[in-house]
Amino acid sequence: MSTFDPDALECLAAIVEEGGFERAAQRLSITQSAVSQRLRALEAQVGTVLIVRSRPLKATGAGLLLLKHTKQLRLLRADLERDLRELAPSSLGGSREEERISIAINADSIATWALPALGELVRDGLPLEIITDDQDFTHEWLRSGQVLGCITTLKQALRGCKLVALGAMDYVAVASPGFAQAHCPRGLTAHNFRELPFVAFNRKDDMQAEFVSRAFGLKRVALHHLFVPSSEGQVRAVLAGWGVSVVPELLVRGLITDGQLVNLAPAHSVPVQLYWHCWNLESEVLNALSDALTAAAGTALTGASVYAAPA
Repeated sequence: MSTFDPDALECLAAIVEEGGFERAAQRLSITQSAVSQRLRALEAQVGTVLIVRSRPLKATGAGLLLLKHTKQLRLLRADLERDLRELAPSSLGGSREEERISIAINADSIATWALPALGELVRDGLPLEIITDDQDFTHEWLRSGQVLGCITTLKQALRGCKLVALGAMDYVAVASPGFAQAHCPRGLTAHNFRELPFVAFNRKDDMQAEFVSRAFGLKRVALHHLFVPSSEGQVRAVLAGWGVSVVPELLVRGLITDGQLVNLAPAHSVPVQLYWHCWNLESEVLNALSDALTAAAGTALTGASVYAAPA
């Protein structure tokens, strides 16, 4: 098997992660010409194109395989640095910026329980990169090899990965007291939801319709949506009187208690089961990430965390 130049592999990763040759050059502190030369040399060695020069740039199938290999090498280096730091704490400097450990986490978990779970690892020097997406789509980042692990709603372990059931995040429908009094004084009902604006995360977000569908036993639901691509932003929009939003109860618990928000359907909630997927590799770094997320989820989410057998 061919031995690939680590600098060329990191160059490929930088092009994909930064979205272009110029930003890759800036990250690697080399010229754009040097980036192109390294990529051409790697493509010549592999014997196929690794990057589709489109807008935006995309990795080919072979490019994604090499990207996954590069991230595995990063993980091995992170494990080595972790072990060496324990033996000789003063012998190592910080990790190189390009050797980031990437994971994908849904925005609602970032806004509530996930960041505190990772704080100690980051303070210990883990070069973490968190990529955010809708909870129904974060696993695509893992499937393509662009991250080492992800939090998602997918309950079947991906090939070559292991799975942890984290617990359920409960979602509730809220509005500001002023909006509720003016537009739905009796709460959210099967008769008024069509007249109300719902603040959703983005066009992928089907939680608003799913909540209404479950609450009122409807098969098809059409809603008037406003889009705010941030969990905290959705809450701020609701506080400002934009409309109704279905958000994690964990995120608005205090605001409901303080009377700043109103639970429009207190008899209803939608539990969303979350899972942690990561590559099935012997790695202290991956184990530490898994343990930290599992422990925090066990406290914050509904249901116990249980390890599933690797795929």
